[in-house]
Amino acid sequence: MATSGARNKKLGGLGQWWGVLAGVLLIAAWVNKAAGPAVVISLSAVVFLWCFFQAPVTCKADVRGRTDGCRNNASGLLLGCHIRQHRLQKLKMLIVRRQVRAFCTGLFSDGKATIVTLAGLGSFASGLAAVIPGVVVH
Repeated sequence: MATSGARNKKLGGLGQWWGVLAGVLLIAAWVNKAAGPAVVISLSAVVFLWCFFQAPVTCKADVRGRTDGCRNNASGLLLGCHIRQHRLQKLKMLIVRRQVRAFCTGLFSDGKATIVTLAGLGSFASGLAAVIPGVVVH
């Protein structure tokens, strides 16, 4: 009987979800108020990077013959799946002006992508709020 690749990895496939733990720690740092701005900024940066480069989402790159796009698993909102052209296509969508709209609609295409997008935007706003003096209570 063949086993899946997720069971052979360390942590049983949960290693790709370390950003959720960083997000929980970020929320705890805001609630606790004992953590300084450096902790909040660093946790915000970690969650932001996880959302855009490692969070498990669906690829959604354009595929001939399919209206819903590629359904392979991707790493992060900015990267595509294991197919090299899909990675290049998703990064190209940010550069070409006419394709930015298609990329932005893909950010809210399904539940998983919506949660990861909102987490990335929230961590970015959290980092900005920590940089502005007086917002973080010391």
